[in-house]
Amino acid sequence: MAERETVDMWFDPICPWAWLTSRWLLEVEKVRPLDIRFHVMSLSVLNEGRELPEQYVELMQKGWGPVRMCIAAEQKYGNQVLRDLYTALGTRIHLGKQELGPELYAAALTDAGLDPALAAAADSTDHDDALRVSHNAGMKPVGTDVGTPVIHAPGPRSGEQIAFFGPVVTPAPKGEAAGRLWDGVVLVAGTPGFYELKRSRDEDPRFD
Repeated sequence: MAERETVDMWFDPICPWAWLTSRWLLEVEKVRPLDIRFHVMSLSVLNEGRELPEQYVELMQKGWGPVRMCIAAEQKYGNQVLRDLYTALGTRIHLGKQELGPELYAAALTDAGLDPALAAAADSTDHDDALRVSHNAGMKPVGTDVGTPVIHAPGPRSGEQIAFFGPVVTPAPKGEAAGRLWDGVVLVAGTPGFYELKRSRDEDPRFD
């Protein structure tokens, strides 16, 4: 059997495209010898100081809450709790269409078996330094002209590490289709000198 390798994904809970990529990666984990490990990045941090449409400014203000809460949970319990906490948050945000706020955060923490009192961290700056450290660790290898999802993974050659934005896909592939997409993504991202493959999106996120 092939030795299992660790793949790291950086997410912001409010991003629907990151949510779809995370669900795809969990499918890949079932059909390839990979273990997925989740980390927090922040679209609010990424967009600090940038000129944004008014509607997006409001979203970025609200976006501080869930990432602060995720970092607070990670610092209290360890990185491993982000897997279930992200699932709990994403299920409520993207599938349940629930409003960002203390009620959602406390419910997601409870769903993940964590202390719901950590919801208070959403309105505190106490964990912002740790948030920025996590964010920068994910973004430094790929640059700041992309958002989330960001993935760090073993490359196609032994000992090689690759980092990239994406893939942006909807709906999330399942089963062996998920595995084939992974194989292709690693092949492309691991090609020396390769930077971009893109086409215009003509479909909204689908969560089926």
